[in-house]
Amino acid sequence: MKKILAAMALILLCATSALAQGGELFLYIWSEYIPDQVVQDFTKETGITVHLSTYDSNEAMYAKIKLAGEGYDLIVPSSDYVALMGRQGLLLPLDKAQLPNFANLAPRFLDQPFDKGNTYSVPYMWGSTSIAVNTELTNGIKVESIADLWNPALSGKLLMPNDPREVFGLALRLLGYSGNETDPGHLKQAYEKLKTLMPMVRVFDSDSPKQALLSGEVAAGVVWSGEAFVACAENPAIKWVYPPEGVSLWVDSLCIPKGAKNVKEAHAFLNYLMRPDVAALISQEMGYSTPNAKAMELLPAEVRDNPIVYPPADVMQRGEFQDYLGESMKIYDDYWMQLKTHNE
Repeated sequence: MKKILAAMALILLCATSALAQGGELFLYIWSEYIPDQVVQDFTKETGITVHLSTYDSNEAMYAKIKLAGEGYDLIVPSSDYVALMGRQGLLLPLDKAQLPNFANLAPRFLDQPFDKGNTYSVPYMWGSTSIAVNTELTNGIKVESIADLWNPALSGKLLMPNDPREVFGLALRLLGYSGNETDPGHLKQAYEKLKTLMPMVRVFDSDSPKQALLSGEVAAGVVWSGEAFVACAENPAIKWVYPPEGVSLWVDSLCIPKGAKNVKEAHAFLNYLMRPDVAALISQEMGYSTPNAKAMELLPAEVRDNPIVYPPADVMQRGEFQDYLGESMKIYDDYWMQLKTHNE
């Protein structure tokens, strides 16, 4: 019996030693989108060192992956870019046999049109993009709708994301169109509408937009829900508004780019992130919504019942998830370049 126990101990010791030499992983992710603790705990458990680089827009991530071709093992594109990169052969198919925790994900976030069968993507987090208002700085001005952002009294006090889909979504919904609009005529109308808003914008920030709100640099801004979750917690005067015209909803997914060198390590990290306790920790700290059904059971009530993190049913009904736009995205990008150039 002692010999058996000794042999088992030796096997475990060797396995642990091998795991401690677990290699490395190059993660390319949105700014402030994963807790340091999650990365550190993963390294402790597996011995895999995670090298983290960040970006502030899908466009920046896409350009680097397409140009460089290699250098990263995991990326976190939004749904429309999952579709685009999958079609262009820039992503590797996932090996589901290495992802047993995939079973923890809620069915509503799987098998979506942008990646049927989740060939290339694992949903990481989802959320909304809406309006945050510092009520101490608006001088009684009501900011309750998208239309209110055009109030001249807010000129020089607005923040917008550096993101054409989100900014165009505002104008499109205000005009009564879908945030996934592809009609060139409707997009031109949105462009003309945004030409009157752009001069009023003080800050374009997709990196850490909550900072401009918390510092008082802006009075109102269009931000992602996780940023609002943190800002509202730090300053109760900051309020989160779901406008009646509708709200943008999105899903960010984890994918392995075609040029990845550490594919096994990438799968190990993907599986780790889908563990219920890990996914719950990410949602709780980042303030974004988890697509992990098992993790939902572990969230504290103040997160699970927070309308910023998990929008109420009526908001979800008038919300709209971003879809892949195909060739129409070039129209968005061209108009966006004109808007940004004109505003500089």
